[in-house]
Order: sequence, then C-alpha cells, then structure tokens
Amino acid sequence: MLKSISILLIVAAIVWFEVPSLLDKKQKKELLAFSILLAIGVVLGIILGFGKTIPTPMDLLTFLFTLFTNLIAPLLK
Repeated sequence: MLKSISILLIVAAIVWFEVPSLLDKKQKKELLAFSILLAIGVVLGIILGFGKTIPTPMDLLTFLFTLFTNLIAPLLK
C-alpha cells in the first residue's frame, strides 16, 4: 500500500511540473500522449508494487501466433 501511495505522490509531482507548461504552450496532442503514457506507467507501477507479474509482449505474440496457427493448419492439410 505504501508503494502505491508513493507512486501516486511521484505522479502528482510530475503532473504538477509538466502539465502547466504543456497547457501554456497549447500542446494538446503532447498533453494527450503524456497523459496516456503516464497512466499506463502508473498502472504498471502499482501492479508491480503489489508484487504481481506483468506478462511480456512476447507472451501476447506467442498466444496470437499459436491461435493463428491452430486456425490455419487444418486448412493447409
């Protein structure tokens, strides 16, 4: 719990420093990209803080290719 609170405090500090400058410069697209990437980082950080494992992108690719292979293999026989 302490790890997730510390992550949120660090994120609040990052937002405190970065967002006003993005708004002053009217960089809406950069603010959107910053927000999305920061949200992904926060979620992943909190998940890791609770001691859970995060699957790698290779696991997703392996699953998709296995599924694709199982669908296509009967058609090629």
